[in-house]
Amino acid sequence: MKKIIFAKHYLKMKNETPIYSWYAIRVKSRSEKKVYSDLADQQITTYLPIHKVLRQWSDRKKWVEVPLISGYVFVYISRKEYENVLRTPNVVCYIYFEGKAAIVRQEDIDLLKRMLGQSDIAVEVTLDQLKPGQLVEIIAGPLVGMKGELIEFQGKHKVALRIQQIGCTVLIESPNQNLRPVISEFEK
Repeated sequence: MKKIIFAKHYLKMKNETPIYSWYAIRVKSRSEKKVYSDLADQQITTYLPIHKVLRQWSDRKKWVEVPLISGYVFVYISRKEYENVLRTPNVVCYIYFEGKAAIVRQEDIDLLKRMLGQSDIAVEVTLDQLKPGQLVEIIAGPLVGMKGELIEFQGKHKVALRIQQIGCTVLIESPNQNLRPVISEFEK
């Protein structure tokens, strides 16, 4: 009787559709593009936010593409691919939150893609935890509707959008006239 119940349970598990989620993985220094390529070769959906920066050497300046979040790559996987990702060369570990691999919301991935798709916005990432400021909403420009914390950074107004799952903050420039304070439920 136990074998029949086990067999039914196994068949039920085998026929279930896998649940896919975004996860952040930590990779070895300067190996983000290689890991991205290796995972893509394994048919694993991967996202590596890249932006162009001007680098200066002693004899020249050049625009180069570098990862927006150094040391991280995002993967869209089910439990089935979990171990395959860890076995990929140069992958160090998953980013954990409360003892489990941290799931990154689809909205956060879409936000990164949307920010990087805007050529007229300077994007910068800091791993420093910023002190909480005033919550604001962007009311004009290509990122209208986005909300974040307002901070002063290098003399310019920037909106900090915190991605808690991976412990970093994304900063974008936005003029003062494009921002308005968000009124919380308690202030109404």
